[in-house]
Amino acid sequence: MNKDWRRISIVIFIALIVLCLFFAISSASTASYTAQSVVDTYNIPIGQSMFENQSIVGTTEDIKVPLISNVPFIFNQIRAFDLQGLLFSSITGFVPFDFSTVSSEGIDSYGNVVDIEGPGYLTFEGDKLAVKGPGHYVWGYSAPSKWLEKTESGVDVVVDGNVIKSVPVEEIKNLEYSSKYYNASTIVEWYNYDSDIGSTFTLEKGMVGFSDGRNNISSSDVPVIFGEDVVDYASDYPTGSPILLYAGNYTEEGGESYGTSLGSHPEYGDDIREINAKQFVEAWNGTVIPPNSTSSGKDYIYFESAKDSEAPGGSAAHGVCPPARALRAAVTSEGFPMPTGMTWDENAVLFGYNPANDIKVTNNHDYPVKINMWTEGSGTGMGIYCQIIRYIPNG
Repeated sequence: MNKDWRRISIVIFIALIVLCLFFAISSASTASYTAQSVVDTYNIPIGQSMFENQSIVGTTEDIKVPLISNVPFIFNQIRAFDLQGLLFSSITGFVPFDFSTVSSEGIDSYGNVVDIEGPGYLTFEGDKLAVKGPGHYVWGYSAPSKWLEKTESGVDVVVDGNVIKSVPVEEIKNLEYSSKYYNASTIVEWYNYDSDIGSTFTLEKGMVGFSDGRNNISSSDVPVIFGEDVVDYASDYPTGSPILLYAGNYTEEGGESYGTSLGSHPEYGDDIREINAKQFVEAWNGTVIPPNSTSSGKDYIYFESAKDSEAPGGSAAHGVCPPARALRAAVTSEGFPMPTGMTWDENAVLFGYNPANDIKVTNNHDYPVKINMWTEGSGTGMGIYCQIIRYIPNG
């Protein structure tokens, strides 16, 4: 008997077994499933981010159900010409669950994600399960995922709301937590001078409040789902900032722009003014604001003070007003409202507002925008520029 005939014989044999089983138990009751009952039975995480070829049940093994009460499911194996699966089902009496009976899109019959580009998410579509693609944009808000909380005896290390250990005061200096913005010395300074009992110090940021309704994610999942660039961006901005996490199928379009120059005010120190102007540009350059969202500039940007008898406390960060005027002109020409913390006066930044993280710009478009700022030249004639870049969706 040659190999081709042997293969055909096996197929015929299996088909006969399947047919016998079908006719033998066709009168038996068939199990009834709904998307909700499947979710409840197998603890399927609605709202979880999903990628192509990933199983919605989080396992590489198929879910098996009794063949005798799920005869129609075996036709899924027949259509796929899954000889090994047919043989296994015939011998064991168990057949893979057919997810096509409780799903609408983005999920194949074996429960794997299909036809999705980028980080999709699992949801209900009516009374069916579906994995939706990310669309043009996905954004959320940064939130503490791992932090320190000051106690009477030291600090608690908290991860996603759970205290994982307590550190006495004398051991705080030995903590190994660090980033480009903080280390053990920074934490000690915070504990001694900038905090009260119950104050918190953010170590890592997760994401919450997603635009498409998917589940919140912890700091460990941010780089896995949305990439390390998102982690870097979020670390630059205050906790609670809106973060554009995904953008696809869009075109960058130049929006409104404006330029000015530093000018000279020697009474405040033009060297200090130049430093502060460049710091303002650093704080706002590259800021991406999602649709209908409000954002500040970067955190951890510091400004030099110059004496000013009219300022509260007798000093102010002079030099920030020329770049603030450029930012103000660009965003208001774009149709955005006046930024919080600014005024139409020549002295564009209000006293008492940090030019980086207290000023707030609102994007009232239905698509994201990026703020580009840069300088040209140096000294009192230094040019300062701002342009809005629009992320226009294609189609």
